[in-house]
Amino acid sequence: MGHVVLVTGVAGDLGRRFAAQLSGAPGIDRVVAVDVLPPRGDLGSADFVRADIRNPVIAKVIVRERVDTVVHASVAATPAAAGGRSSTKELNVIGTMQLLAACQQAPDVAKLVLKSNAAFYGASHRDPAKFTEGMTAKRLPGGGFAKDVNEVESYTRGFARRRPDVKVTTLRLANVIGPRITTAMSGYFRLPVIPTVLGHNPRLQLLHEQDALDVLEHATLSEVAGTYNVAGDGVLTLAQAVRRLGRPSVPLPGFAVPSFGSAIRQTKVADFSPEQVAFLTYGRGMDTTRMRTMLGFEPRYTTAEALEDFAASLAPGLLAPDRVRAAEQVLAGAMRAVGHRDERPAAEPPSLVGREHHDG
Repeated sequence: MGHVVLVTGVAGDLGRRFAAQLSGAPGIDRVVAVDVLPPRGDLGSADFVRADIRNPVIAKVIVRERVDTVVHASVAATPAAAGGRSSTKELNVIGTMQLLAACQQAPDVAKLVLKSNAAFYGASHRDPAKFTEGMTAKRLPGGGFAKDVNEVESYTRGFARRRPDVKVTTLRLANVIGPRITTAMSGYFRLPVIPTVLGHNPRLQLLHEQDALDVLEHATLSEVAGTYNVAGDGVLTLAQAVRRLGRPSVPLPGFAVPSFGSAIRQTKVADFSPEQVAFLTYGRGMDTTRMRTMLGFEPRYTTAEALEDFAASLAPGLLAPDRVRAAEQVLAGAMRAVGHRDERPAAEPPSLVGREHHDG
């Protein structure tokens, strides 16, 4: 008999697509897709149940459906996705507490997968070159999504101690990007002019959307427990990423970035939260050795390839590679024309011109 898996957060792109993908995986008997709002796309053969994980009723759903595996994919980074910062925090923290309490009471639950985030490590000038899973943030977050992630992981570790019979897998995903998903990072890169922090060129690790789906499936079907950093191979600097996207950038002094970020958030075009600003100032690197050697997962896309696939879905920017090449060709042609005019025979003495013409 196959597994019965409950997936939270299916109103979001990643949660919905994961539920649909998992519903067709071997060894899966049924997928129960849960959220307050209905999904905005295909769920495959997954069954949608409208339920709020902040409400104790989620315990009844888990028991009634005889769920043995829970994938908590609803920890949200973008306030707009949950109706504002206070609502987001409530969903992230209170929702996780209620879900874990429900799992603790459910005797059939034997596996829990938490979709966490690299924001757990924060971003500061004191950070190491690469964070390993045993490290914590060098500067504890005072609020925002980074604090939510730390609290969510703390509650999850407490659950693991209370239910040692349940295999718990925590995945700290790098910034997810791709042509079919909306995230804080993709919203930032879609801006027609990309703001950067003056004097800083942070390192970026990216995770392709399909790799995010695949690692969630791998962790769900695997018997391996523990905490794992997940990112595509390699690192890009922000300047390299902006150049490859063909977008112009505008460096802003550090004191102006928060005000700019507030204005951007009000337009709902992109999220520019304080932790996003810190990340775009200092960057972050994660060691993914455990992902390969212990979890047994290898991303299909490198960081550079994930960005390239995302870039292919964008309308050409002002500095898109094909436009740059076209401009170079026009400029080169103009320079050749100027050179030809400078070398015209009419500039030579008449007798010499005639002789050259005769000699062919």
